[in-house]
This record gives sequence, structure tokens and C-alpha cells, in this order.
Amino acid sequence: MTWQLASFAILAFALASGFWWYERSRPPAKVVALVATLAALAAIGRIAFAPLPNVKPTTDIVLIAGYVLGGAPGFVVGALTALVSNMFFGQGPFTPWQMVSWGLVGVFGALLARLVGRDLGRWPLAAACGAAGLGYGLVMDVHMWVLYSGHTLTELWVVLGRGLPFNIAHALGNVVFCLAFGPLLVRTLHRFRERFEVRWHPLPSRAAAPLAVALVAVVAVAGSLVAAPAAEAAFDRPASYLQRTQNADGGWGAAPRQASSSMHTAWAVMGLAASGRHPARVRRGGRSGVDYLVATIGGVRQTADLERTILALVAGGRSPRSVRGRDLVRELVRRRRSDGSFTGLVNQTAFGILALRASGRSARDRTIRSAARWLARQQNRDGGFNFARRGGLSGIDDTAAAVQALAVAGQRSAARRGGAFLARQQNPDGGYPLNPRQGSNAQSTAWAIQGLRAAGRNPNAQHRGGARNPTSFLRSLTTGSGAVRYSRTSGQTPVWVTAQALTGLAIRPLPIRPPRR
Repeated sequence: MTWQLASFAILAFALASGFWWYERSRPPAKVVALVATLAALAAIGRIAFAPLPNVKPTTDIVLIAGYVLGGAPGFVVGALTALVSNMFFGQGPFTPWQMVSWGLVGVFGALLARLVGRDLGRWPLAAACGAAGLGYGLVMDVHMWVLYSGHTLTELWVVLGRGLPFNIAHALGNVVFCLAFGPLLVRTLHRFRERFEVRWHPLPSRAAAPLAVALVAVVAVAGSLVAAPAAEAAFDRPASYLQRTQNADGGWGAAPRQASSSMHTAWAVMGLAASGRHPARVRRGGRSGVDYLVATIGGVRQTADLERTILALVAGGRSPRSVRGRDLVRELVRRRRSDGSFTGLVNQTAFGILALRASGRSARDRTIRSAARWLARQQNRDGGFNFARRGGLSGIDDTAAAVQALAVAGQRSAARRGGAFLARQQNPDGGYPLNPRQGSNAQSTAWAIQGLRAAGRNPNAQHRGGARNPTSFLRSLTTGSGAVRYSRTSGQTPVWVTAQALTGLAIRPLPIRPPRR
């Protein structure tokens, strides 16, 4: 086999693998459209700057595509850019080399995001674009040596030396272009992901429930998906309201302009994650809610605070196993009582299970199994749960929390009974009360939606004595500012109510994972 034939075989394999990788990810239509648009923009950038040898914004666009959208979309943007632009410059044996080279630039952008995060400043991002230009030039120089030389090391050094001025020009051009438009393009693509690339989880079937809720962050591909456009319209304004009420320390208080607290910040972080906005990228004064939770971790001592903080850190993309020298998961496990419960209460035992499952522990974990068995024994005859133990009045919030915990722990029968209880408690206005036969409120309705979903029921199909479903009721409480009122009779709009309502509007049971990067 000749050098040329071997190289084309390798290139063909690389291109086929890259496109297979992209297709296997099953990108939604809006992502496909964005990839095509970015490829066209990169190709136009190459054509527009053709008079300037190797000075063009193409490499920057490809790298940023991978940096924000991920490796597979980045690869495809790069490969399509070379193929499309060469329809203007002319195709040749160099085309597959350019396709692979720019595809690798997109993958490099994705690796950069994974290694250092997506919050690079203008200059570090520009430096990365410059390095990508040098890397692209190196591959294309090797292409000249493989296709048009005798393949000696001396000839390789000659080819590399001749190409160095062009590669330096390419790198410097990339730096200039990135300084000019790089951060703007990054922010634009981030907004796209936050608002449109929202993936929903399928309703768990009886056979697949343990796997479905164990992999809460896995992208749904089944036909029981909730329609993204309708959901987006429902939670976009409340999510924007949360962003506007963030304090300068990165946290949230009970109401706008009130002092931040770990409790309210944790709920805000989970609400943002449920809406598809990555909490680590929602910042005020350079600080995110995740940063605030880490900075104030010393005040997290009570079991309930520990459980809530673990859930919020996971939703924000931060490991709870190493937070300023503390392993929050280990601390929580040590608090399980000999009877399997956490503090002897239904509510805190449910949240203990959810926190441990969020941290990555299996449903077969001894601590989780023991806690789930205790929790299932506290279920009342009506299928509901009291805050404390069996025998007390069943409440909607506590039942919904218990149902979600039982579902992720594999206690499917008890979870379904709890879901049936929730279905029976819906008020004619579509909402849910704190306790049966009371008026509906946003918090309990959001919890009920989460519990119904975890029990395998479709909240949008839940109607009882009226035309509205629970999500319609929540939307009716959303004000013009995006804040969600506690109830129809109350004008109060606590920040935590809006945060919890977001999990209902987005129909996301706990534990909530960060949006896909």
C-alpha cells in the first residue's frame, strides 16, 4: 500500500467516525440547523478573506463551535466548512485533509471546555485559537509531505520550515479575529443552548423505571417527550427573573435585594438547572450560585442543609465529595440511623435518598436500600405520606418528595401508590394544595408535578374537574416580571417559589442534573 492510499484510508476512517459520532448523538433539528449555519459562516469567512493568505476567521468559528456545542458538532462544523468552501476554491486530494484538520480543531475546542470550563476570558480563548491555527497548519504541512515528497525526514523539515511563515500568519490572524468577536460568539451560542437545546426525560415505564430514574441526566429519545417549545415559553421568563434577582455575592435571598442564604441559593440553582440554564454560568459580580454554596459551606451542618446542598451542587455541575476539604456524601451516609431513616423523618429520609442518588450511588447501595425500606413503611393507607411518620395527615409536598425518592431507589409499587394519591388531590383549578381540601399554591403544584412524573404519570394529561392541568395552573401564576406568585389570593412572590416552580414548569423530578454542555 502506498503512502497516499494509506493516508486516504486513515482520513476516510476519521471522517466516517466523526460523522457517525455526530449522528449517534441524535442532535435535535435546531442543533442541526445551527451546525449548518456555523459551517456556512466559517466557509464565508474563508472565502471573504481569500486575498489574505492564511488570515481568516474560519478556524476561530470552528473552535468556538466545539467549545460551546461539544466535540461531535464541532467536528462536523469543521469538516463541512472545508467541503463547502472548496466548492469555491476547488476540490482536490487536500480536501479530506482539510476536513479532518478543521474537524480536529472543533474537537480541540470541546476538549478545552472539558479541561478548563467554558468561562475562559478573551485572551485565553484567543491564545487557544492561535494554537489551533498552528495545529491546523502542522497537519496540512504533513499532508504536503505525505502526498508530494519522497517521505524522508529531511524533506519533512523542509516542508515544515516553508510552511512556518504561513502558519504564524494563520495563528496571529486567529488571535486578532478572536479578540474581535470570540467572546460575543461564545455568549450567543451559550444562549442558544440554554434556551433551545433542552433535553427531556421519558416517562419511566414499569420495566424501565429503575434505569430511567437512575440515569436522570440521560437524553430522552422515546416518543413520550414533552414538547420543548411549549415548555420553553413556560419557564423562560421565570428563569430570567431568577437571573435578575441574583445578588452580587452570587447567591439568592428569600426576596430580591435580601441577603443571600444557602437554602434559597440551593433552590435557585436547581431551578435554573431545571430550566436548561447552567447554574455555573449564571453569574453576578463574577460569582455563580455554585460559588456561593462553596464559599458558605462552613455553615452547612444540619442534615436537611447537607442534603439540599448536595442536590444543588450536583445540579450546578460540582462534585459534593470534595468541597473545601469536606466530603458531603460521606458525612450524609454517617447520619443514617440504625432503622434506615435520616433523623427519623419522612421528609429528610426522602431527601437523603435523592442526595445520595444524585451523588452517583446505586439504587442497590446498602444505605439507600435501607432508607427506602424505612420510607416505604411510612406510607399511609391512602398512598400519601406525612412529614414525620405513618399515621399523620398525608401532605402533597411530602408525598411528592417521598415518591421521587422511592422511584430512584427502585421501590416502584410504593411510588405508584403515591402517584395515585397525588392524582386524586388535584383541585378543579388544576393546581395542588399543601394538604387535601385546601387552596392550590405554586410550591405544592410544582412538587406534585415532580411526583407525578416520577411515578410514571404525565402531568400534562392530569385534569380533575377542570380544563387546566398543573403546568397550566403554574403558568397562570407567572407575573409579567417572570416571578411566580405563591397563590391566586396572595401577591407575594418569594424567590424560592419561582425557583421551585421552575422544576414543575420544566417537569423535572429530583435529582436534577446540569444541562448538557
